[in-house]
Amino acid sequence: MSSTADESLTPGRRLARGLAYTAVGPLDIGRGVLGLGVASTRSAAANARLQVERARLRRQLAAAQEALSDDIAATQEAVAELPAAIVRIGKSHRARRIGLITGIAVVTLAGGAVAFSIIRRSMQPDPSALPPSVEVDPHP
Repeated sequence: MSSTADESLTPGRRLARGLAYTAVGPLDIGRGVLGLGVASTRSAAANARLQVERARLRRQLAAAQEALSDDIAATQEAVAELPAAIVRIGKSHRARRIGLITGIAVVTLAGGAVAFSIIRRSMQPDPSALPPSVEVDPHP
C-alpha cells in the first residue's frame, strides 16, 4: 500500500485492520502447517506405493528370467538330441522318401506333358466355319 492510503484510514479502521490481521495470522500459520503435513503424508504414501510396485516388478522379472533359463536349457537339450532323431527317422522313412520323390517326379512329368499339349494346340489356328472369301482354285 502507498503512504496516501495509510493516511486516509481512520484510527478506528486502522485498529480493526490490525486486529483482523493479528487474528488471521495464527490461523494461516496453522493451516500452512496442516497443509504441509498432508502434502508430506501424500508424498510418503506415493513413495511407498512406488517401492511396493518396484518390488513386485523385480519378483516378476526374476520369475521370468528363471522360466527363460529353463526354456533355454530345454531347447539346448532338444537341439543336442536332434541329429540322433534325424538319423532314426531317416532310416525308417528312407523307402517312403524314395517313393515320395518318385511320385513327385511322375506328377511333374505328367503336368509338363499336359502343359505342352495345351500350348501346342493353342498355337495352331482354328479352322474357320465360313467359306473362303477368295477363290481357292489356282487355274485361271
